[in-house]
Formats: sequence, C-alpha cells, structure tokens
Amino acid sequence: MEIHWIDLTIFIIYLFSMLGIGFFFYRKNESKEDYYVGKREMSAGHIGLSVVATDVGGGFSIGLGGLGFVMGISGSWMLFTGILGAWLSIVFLIPKVYSHGKNFNFLSFPQLLEHYYDKRPALIAGVISFIGYVGFTSSQILAGAKLASATFQVITTTEAVLMIGIIAIVYTVAGGLKAVVYTDTVQWIILMSGLILIAIPFGYFHLGGWAGISGYLPPVFFSLTNISLVQIINWMITIVPIWFIGMTLYQRIYACKDEKTAKKAWLIAGLFEWPVMAFLGTLLGLFGRVALEQGLLAGMGYSTVADIDSEIALPVFLRHILPIGLMGLVMSAYFSAIMSTADSCLMAASGNLMTDIIRPFHNRLGDSIRASQLFTLIIGILAIIIALQMQQVLEIMLYSYAFMVSGIFVPVLMLLINKKHSALAAILSMISGGAVTLMLILFGINLPYGLDAIVFGILTSLLVFRITAYFDSRVKIIT
Repeated sequence: MEIHWIDLTIFIIYLFSMLGIGFFFYRKNESKEDYYVGKREMSAGHIGLSVVATDVGGGFSIGLGGLGFVMGISGSWMLFTGILGAWLSIVFLIPKVYSHGKNFNFLSFPQLLEHYYDKRPALIAGVISFIGYVGFTSSQILAGAKLASATFQVITTTEAVLMIGIIAIVYTVAGGLKAVVYTDTVQWIILMSGLILIAIPFGYFHLGGWAGISGYLPPVFFSLTNISLVQIINWMITIVPIWFIGMTLYQRIYACKDEKTAKKAWLIAGLFEWPVMAFLGTLLGLFGRVALEQGLLAGMGYSTVADIDSEIALPVFLRHILPIGLMGLVMSAYFSAIMSTADSCLMAASGNLMTDIIRPFHNRLGDSIRASQLFTLIIGILAIIIALQMQQVLEIMLYSYAFMVSGIFVPVLMLLINKKHSALAAILSMISGGAVTLMLILFGINLPYGLDAIVFGILTSLLVFRITAYFDSRVKIIT
C-alpha cells in the first residue's frame, strides 16, 4: 500500500510540529535546572498528561494491542498497575520526595539515595537507571518502527527506526524537559482523539458491530477473568515499583510548582491509565483479532494467528479500513504515544549520566547545559543502534523494568520505612538483586509457578539488605 500524499502531509505536519515545540524551548533553557526539571514551575495538567503519556507510551500502546489480540480485554489488568502505583506514590512517596527535591535542589532520583545513604549507592543506582532507560528508549523507537512498517509497507523497519529516533532525539536535545512535557501533552491529546474518535468507531462498524465481533471469538475474550493469578502477580511486582524508582517520574515530581500539584498530577495520570487507556488499547487489539478471524487480513498475507505478530495486527487492520486522511491522523496518534515515552526515557538517561555518573567526577562538565545536550544526542544515537537489534517491544520493556526494579526498589523502600540507613546494605542489595534477575533471564531458568525473575531478584535484594543492615548496625555499635 503506497502512502497517499494527504496522509503523508498530515504525518509530516505532526512531526514538524513536535520539532517546533523543541526549538521553541531551545533558547529558554538557561541552566541545567531549566533543562532537567523545567524551573520547578509546571502545572498538574501538563505534568499529569506527561506522566501517563510517558508511562503508557508506545510500548504499552502497541503491547496492549498485542494482549488484546491474544487474550482479550483481560489484558487491561496490566495497566491497573498504573492507578495502583500512582495512588501509592501520592500517599507514601511524593510528600517525602517533593520536599527534599525543593529543599536540596535535586535533579535526579539517585540524589535522593545519596541524601539518605551516601554517594556510592547513588552512583550504582545512576548506572543501573541509565542502562535501563537507554534500553527503554530503544524499545520505544522499535515500537514506532513496527507501527510504521506494518501500516505503510513501503517503509522498512530500518528506515522507520531512523525516522522515529531522529525526530524524538532532535526535539528532546533542543528543548529539555519542558519540550518533553509540552510535546507529551499534545501527543496524548492526539492519541486519545485518534483512538476514541476514529479507530474505535471505524473498527466497530467495519467488523459488523457487536454481532460481528462477538460471533468470531470465544466468550473468554470479552471477560475480565481470562488471566491467571500468577500473571497478575508478575505484572504487579514488575510494574508497580517503577513508580518509586522511575527517573522520569522523579524529574516530574521535582518539576511541579508545589506538592499539591504533584499529587493532583499523579491522580490524573492514574485514572487515564486505568480504566481509560487500558480498555481502549486491549479493545482495539481484540478488533485486530476479529478482523483476522473474519478473513479481512487474508489479502495482506495474514490468514491465521501464526501468520502475524500479535503487536502489528491492529495497525494492519487500521490500514485496511481507514480512508485517506484518517490514516494519517491515526498514524500520528500512535506515533504520539511512542515518541512521548521515547523522549522521556531519553531525558531520564541523560539526567542519570550527567547528574549521577559524570558530575561526581567532573563537576564543571556535569553542570554544563551544552554538555547535557551533547550527551543526550549521543545517548539517542546509541538507542537507535540498539533498537535495530530488538524484536519484541513489550518483552524488552518489561525486562528493562525488571532490571531496574530488582536492583533499586528495595533501597528506596527501606529509606521510606526505616529511620536508620545503611549504605553498605543498599549497595549489596542493588548488586545482588539486579544480578539474580539478570542471570535468571539470561540463562532461561524455569521458575516455580511461572513467577517472573524479578520476584526472586527483589526477594534476594530484600534478604541481603536486611542481613547486611543488621550486621552493619552491630558493627557500628561495637566500634
């Protein structure tokens, strides 16, 4: 299917609009604080939409469609983790984090660890977070590439990776966090409008309404119970803790003008994640499965479930049904989701590198806004290179989550509930938790009850922390 000039024009206008926002803020960034936390003066609406756009983004947007294709609307439980994580953050995390960020001018998440422990755990956390967010950025670029190549077959995956990567990198490098937050707001509005006003109604009626949809799939696809308890546990343990350790989220807490604004922003984000995006994403993926079962995709080479990647069924279906002009709008909507996460993860990786890894060893370079922009560019190029090697968007996103959560979550949890803090316990728990999870994944070890590797990584991290903290406190008492 060739790209019609109307669709292409709409899409190009969208891309240049995102670039325009980035360059608008280019000259407004006068310091590293401007670049990474937007002068600490942003509103709940912009921050809330940016949080949900970042958290849901392209990986979950495309991934949710894949879940809807495979298991139906029960896949929506994955984003229930969003509203739960947001609520827990409002109650336990934001009151402590915001006050410290404002009083000590924090720019990154590991700086909180340095405040409670010392520089060593902060450096390790910075490295772990940096690695995770580089992988995250790559997964989002890949999500965009899969969408583009599935929707417009004249675009190769390599071309799509380069296109998405370059656009997201350029406006992020130029404008910093303000550009990211404001583009996220626009991108989320575009995504919601495209899905609600175009994709859902066109898909529903093209499939023959409820009669056409329900007649081609088993009832379990329309049930919220088509999921195992183990799967829910894995999602909860893998995703909820990211609300406590995500660099993208700490940057936005620091960027809010006051604590009340931050709490309101997190409430907005949680409600948009579940139920809004959770059901929209899985329902559209279910539409893609119905289209396959009805034989609507056979002309494009997809006759059975085995013929098609579950994550591209939806864009293939939309390409089949949408008229000229609307395809360009929906294409822009999905790219909005993708780039809203890619830019935030790129910003987080840059913040970790400059604030937590470089600055402790080279203060002048670490505080330079031009150096920050240069290293953001370098990280973006690295993310593009990695994206060319990836396969499954959702799988890689969850592995990136697992790597960060298993290494960092326990030290954060302990600083929230303990009055005494052991830097040695934090260090050893980070190393042990991350190492266990990584080894279990790399060696493909079959785990009991089908539990995720992160469960054992976190348990290891917690056990090591408690044992080390106990003996560390005993040594301090003796000495």
